[in-house]
Order: sequence, then C-alpha cells, then structure tokens
Amino acid sequence: MINSKDDYRKYMLMDAQALGMKNKRVVLLGKEVWRFERALRHYELHLNVTHNRIFILIWRLIYRHLSYKLGFEIPPNTFEGGLRINHYGNIVVNPDAKIGAWCDIHQGVNIGTGYDGCPMIGDNVWIGPGAKIFGKIQIADECAIGANAVVNKSFLEKGISIAGIPGKKISERGNIYIRKLEE
Repeated sequence: MINSKDDYRKYMLMDAQALGMKNKRVVLLGKEVWRFERALRHYELHLNVTHNRIFILIWRLIYRHLSYKLGFEIPPNTFEGGLRINHYGNIVVNPDAKIGAWCDIHQGVNIGTGYDGCPMIGDNVWIGPGAKIFGKIQIADECAIGANAVVNKSFLEKGISIAGIPGKKISERGNIYIRKLEE
C-alpha cells in the first residue's frame, strides 16, 4: 500500500521495471497498460496520502475509464509494487485480496472471495491465463499458478508450480521470472 510519496515513487519505478520500460517518462502515450497502472498508483497516492478530494476525483475518473476500456477490475491497495499485466482483458480482483510485489498476471484471472475470506498472495507470483483463486487462502512467494487452474486451498511451500482443477502442486519449479528492484 502506498503510504507516502516515496512509496509512490518506488511503486512507479517497480511497475515500469516490471513492464520492461527502461525510462517511464519515454512511453506515457500509447502503452495502455502503463497508463492504467499509472492511474491506479496516482489514485492510491491521493486516496492514502494527500486526501485531496479534487485529485481523488480526477484520478478515480481516469482510473475507472481505463478499467472499463481494458477490462480490468483491480481495486486500489490490492497489489504491491511491480505489477505486470501482460494482456488486455478480463481481470477481476476482490478489494479485500492482498497480492505481494512483482506479481505477473495474465488475462481471464479472477481473484475472489469465498464464504470465509479473500486470498493473500506472496511476492513474485506468476498467475497464468484464466486462473481462478478464491477463498481465505495463502499462496507462498515465488509460486507459479498454471493456466485455467482453480486454486481454493493454501499452498505455503515457496517456489512451487500449481495447476489443475482443483489446484495441486505439480512441480518444484515455481516462478522462473523472479524480479527485484534494480536501482
């Protein structure tokens, strides 16, 4: 969660790096996913730090417009820095879900609530196309969740691959795209 302007700068740097952009100022137009992530982070900044109602309204409008346009339903304060959205298309995240840094997410993903609560997903998790993650569960760091997997139980072992319906551990390989902040 963004709690200061320094956090905001760090999140923006991490998001730009996750999307493979060398200089975040070079590509402000044309990259729709970057525009969405930028609007999301600005909205979080003003919602959590500045509390300026005019800026909150402006950035909420931009954020909602891009959400509808791209098919993303990603509420503020759910993803840590380093979010990588790979494609346009239906992505739905419950507002109570907590997802760690450097999450790599594809189209068709649903991270939702069960009758008992919402998921908590660790750092450096790769979520494949069409994956469904729901219920009060935890996913450990550096895991990979396969395409069209339905994960409804916790996986606390670090660096594993999860796939199938219902989700099962299928290998020790985990996420091969581990990222960290490059200064």
